[in-house]
Amino acid sequence: MAEEHLDDVYRYLLYVTGNPDLAEDLAAATFERALNRWRRFDSRRGSARTWLCQLARSTALDHFRAERRRRRREEAYSLDVPRAEEPIFGEGLSPALDAAVQSLSAAEREVVVLRVVLELDSETAASVLGIRPTAVSTRLSRALQKLEERMVNDVRA
Repeated sequence: MAEEHLDDVYRYLLYVTGNPDLAEDLAAATFERALNRWRRFDSRRGSARTWLCQLARSTALDHFRAERRRRRREEAYSLDVPRAEEPIFGEGLSPALDAAVQSLSAAEREVVVLRVVLELDSETAASVLGIRPTAVSTRLSRALQKLEERMVNDVRA
């Protein structure tokens, strides 16, 4: 049952991380967690898709926290080396749209991927994010408005 949602979990993680290799690793870790916690899954509380997206979110957050700690340790002992900027979302997006998406906050990108890319309803997205459905709608509306403004400004320029 869970394997039918592998693509959804991967796409969610791809948009959250912006890195296909990392998204694959985190998807694998998510499904490993799911396998270990399958007895805890309660279909009365939500669908398997919602539960897996919640696990994917916590897996990604754990990864980002560990990365932040690792970077702080490395920066304490290394020289400042400039890093090349790589496109976050890459394939399928124009450079202008990619730049507009990158300019959104992590929370805004997350709600866009859940509602627009994965097409989750507000209640399901709210469950994944741990917020109210009205907050999901507000966050999505603001994110889409920002994207529209940036794209219109880019077209005019």
